[in-house]
Amino acid sequence: SLDRSTAKLITDPFGVVTALLVIEGGIFYLAEYGPTKRFFNVLPPMFWIYFLPMVATTLGVIPQQSEVYPFISRHLLPVSLVMLLLSVDIRAILRLGKIALAMLLVGSAGIVLGGPTVLLLFQPWLPADIWLGFGALSGSWIGGSANMVAVQQGIGTPEEILAPIIVVDTIVAYSWMGLLIALAKFQSLYDRWNRSNTQVMEELNRKLSSSEKTRTSALTLKHAVVIFAVGFAGAWVAAWMGAALPEVRNLVSTYTWTILIVTALGVGLSFTPVRRLEPFGASKLGYGLLYLVLAAIGARANLADMMSVPILVVAGFTWVAIHALLLLAASRLLRAPMFLMVTASQANIGGHASAPVVAGVYQPALVTVGLLMAIVGGILGTYLGIVCSQLCRMVSQL
Repeated sequence: SLDRSTAKLITDPFGVVTALLVIEGGIFYLAEYGPTKRFFNVLPPMFWIYFLPMVATTLGVIPQQSEVYPFISRHLLPVSLVMLLLSVDIRAILRLGKIALAMLLVGSAGIVLGGPTVLLLFQPWLPADIWLGFGALSGSWIGGSANMVAVQQGIGTPEEILAPIIVVDTIVAYSWMGLLIALAKFQSLYDRWNRSNTQVMEELNRKLSSSEKTRTSALTLKHAVVIFAVGFAGAWVAAWMGAALPEVRNLVSTYTWTILIVTALGVGLSFTPVRRLEPFGASKLGYGLLYLVLAAIGARANLADMMSVPILVVAGFTWVAIHALLLLAASRLLRAPMFLMVTASQANIGGHASAPVVAGVYQPALVTVGLLMAIVGGILGTYLGIVCSQLCRMVSQL
């Protein structure tokens, strides 16, 4: 195994941040560069921004522990959430229809219930405080990596527990995405067997085609400054309000309040004229910060940890299997087409970066459905992740 006491190539905070930004910028460049662009349709940029810092840590290029990692996660995450949620279109989400939203919520329920179930099954072979890691992972598998960080910070998951959980998240989530893509060729066969109501997809096509298209404008210095000002101000207000609210032992910490408030604040701002900042790149800048947070998360994991957590990987696949079985049952009951079933699953497990990819494989005209489902998951992920965390905590005390 690798010797973790080996001197690291880059250790100073400025150098570590620079390394993370170089990785992020390099991936974005390659994702838009002609010869390599198609490669990122298989594994999206988010995967590499998440994975390459792990490789850098494993190889000793950057340290596994640095003061900049928790600073980035704790302070830039709320800012990015405000900027991302400015573009949330609740009306468009409602246009998804009852069956699409029901499938998404069933998928989320599968994660919330699957966490404590798997913990109960595997508890004899797992550390006593692994529920803290399961809680963080549930946030990722309902809304995405931003929700994982939010839940992790909110319930206080320590780094030594989070590190192997990140490895499990990467292995299980992207293996599941590969399986869903591979199953696309059975879509017609499944829908005939299930007697799926394919009119749902036709209705979604009609509603989405009639929705107003977002106008895009060039990002100017003025708008960039205003966007960052709104993001930082919203995050600061949420932190101030969170500090003023009482903590609830083992349930709601000051930072939990901050994340819950910043989520509600971002959604609230989407109903105000502030949402007009979106055409000027609010969400793009928000994603830029979020990906830096993801890079900082990946840097805290060492791939050598994978050899020490095989039972966690098995537990992760079992967890996703429970989620999949509930979705299959719901699809049979609602006669929902395979497209909605797999898109709901990927919107939960993979989030906004990969849900449109999977949706496009099944129904190229409905890639927006994957994104809108993932947005709903992003809104609910932190809240439901905390619920799952507390269910896992109760199981760990049995």
